[in-house]
Amino acid sequence: MRMRTDAVSVQTAEALRRQLRRIDGRGYKAYKTLQGAYDLGDFVLHLVHVQGDPFATPSRVHVWVPQQVAQFPVWSYQSEARAIGVAHLLARTFAEKARRFSRPRGSGHSGRIEMDCPGQEVLPRTAVRLTAEGVEARFSVGLPAYGRRIAADEAQALLLEDVPRVVRESLRFSAYDPDAVRTFAEVNEDATWLRAQLPSWGLVAFVANGACLPRRSGVDERPLETGAVLFQAPPSLQREVVLPSGRRLTGMGIPAGVTLIVGGGYHGKSTLLRALERGVYNHAPGDGREFVVTVPDAVKVRAEDGRSVAGVDLSPFIRNLPSGIDTRAFSTANASGSTSQAAAIQEALEIGTSLLLIDEDTAATNFMVRDRRMQRLVPGAQEPITPFIDRVRQLYETRGVSTILVVGSSGDFFDVADTVIKLHEYRVEDVTTAAREIARAFPSERTPVPDNPFREPSVRRVPDPSSVSPQKGKRLSYVRARGRETLQLGTTIVDLRAVEQLVHVAQTRAIGQALAYARRRYMDGRRTIPEIVAAVLADIERQGLDVLDPRGLLDLAGFRAQELAAALNRLRTLRVRVEPPA
Repeated sequence: MRMRTDAVSVQTAEALRRQLRRIDGRGYKAYKTLQGAYDLGDFVLHLVHVQGDPFATPSRVHVWVPQQVAQFPVWSYQSEARAIGVAHLLARTFAEKARRFSRPRGSGHSGRIEMDCPGQEVLPRTAVRLTAEGVEARFSVGLPAYGRRIAADEAQALLLEDVPRVVRESLRFSAYDPDAVRTFAEVNEDATWLRAQLPSWGLVAFVANGACLPRRSGVDERPLETGAVLFQAPPSLQREVVLPSGRRLTGMGIPAGVTLIVGGGYHGKSTLLRALERGVYNHAPGDGREFVVTVPDAVKVRAEDGRSVAGVDLSPFIRNLPSGIDTRAFSTANASGSTSQAAAIQEALEIGTSLLLIDEDTAATNFMVRDRRMQRLVPGAQEPITPFIDRVRQLYETRGVSTILVVGSSGDFFDVADTVIKLHEYRVEDVTTAAREIARAFPSERTPVPDNPFREPSVRRVPDPSSVSPQKGKRLSYVRARGRETLQLGTTIVDLRAVEQLVHVAQTRAIGQALAYARRRYMDGRRTIPEIVAAVLADIERQGLDVLDPRGLLDLAGFRAQELAAALNRLRTLRVRVEPPA
């Protein structure tokens, strides 16, 4: 979407220089007079919002480079996937150039040029957008001051020298190797196409041969530089595909159903699952996971001690509590591990998923399985939890929901698995036949919980609008992302550490804005959580992320319905009215 300059007059670069000379040495707030659009010859600079103090959040700036200047070829933006892939390259380059050319030009943030640097995942973003009309970039600058007095000479150098240099070296096709641009376009389009094909092939995930799955560290998502074992599919699960670009790709297809990932500790089980959970997003060329794709609605679930739960039907997993509490609309401010994991699964089913991803390392043991010895010591009539092992096949057979489960401690799951994958020193084997033979030779002798099939939730959850408030003091909407894992909505802190498929702070920022937007537009005491989330996502699909932030003051990135619902469900003030199914 092109930056709007039609509502304001576009001034010249000389007008900007004159205005800077007029306000030189004045109090910092005089910078406000600069707000507006300026034609700098080969692009338009728009000072959207000017900070009130050199130590405050830097000023917001947009630039618009028309295609007559940018000259990106049609093939680079002829599909949405290609345009997003190339925009990722442009944003990464802009952020790097901004760091390189920024330098202190006074007090506070003076002289700073910043853009949110994208991570390894390729997301639709407001920071840089590429269209047939041109390239728009949004970023922040620290307008220079000495103390709290305007430093006009430094401001002129920043706005008329530093910023144009960053723009020229990052937002023009001539700044790039054409093959690199084509790679970003085609890889993103290929991965998008590949993910869309999975259901028709009967698959829930695909991992390309040659993929580099290990990361440098738990806080560095870049590929491991040395010593990584590249992925190779076992022959029985190998598939070959031809991508839209013409690239021929071979890799492992994981079929729908119940899949176990087994193996010894430190042999790569969780690394593979981590790649699969991130496979709901595309990845940049060079990441190593460019062609690791998972069905787009896959949800990673885990235990989350202490989280709040609002009106969730836990009865398929937990019922007959000693206290007599009805678990068909269960609420608590301090969920246990088993309760929180049951709630996470039910919330994922409510918002929509065809694949659950679970790692036993982050799961509640008593929720996952009860062996025969414990069953005999604590009979079923005394145990309110129906373990996941007794539900996982029902989920697939009655709801069409597959599961990929990392398990290294309980062979009881062999009885319910369709596919068993073993990792040894990061190398993959299909051991399904061996697992079935072991299950026959060594029966678990555990007794499946006698129960009816997994049923639909017995309630519809309707949020109470008054329980979702972005207001803080006199500010009607106060929304802040405190890093990727923490969101502040009004006076309430939302802990998102367990929402493991959030990958960038710009997503968290967008989700916060989406919650405030949903509260204004769609929380009316009648719509359910899935209806509200669907309405917000539909508006974004039609109008873009700018519908959440019409002034364009924030760097936002695309997110899924699953993460928006997860944030709402973790809002500790949330209250819901439960209704019977329609």
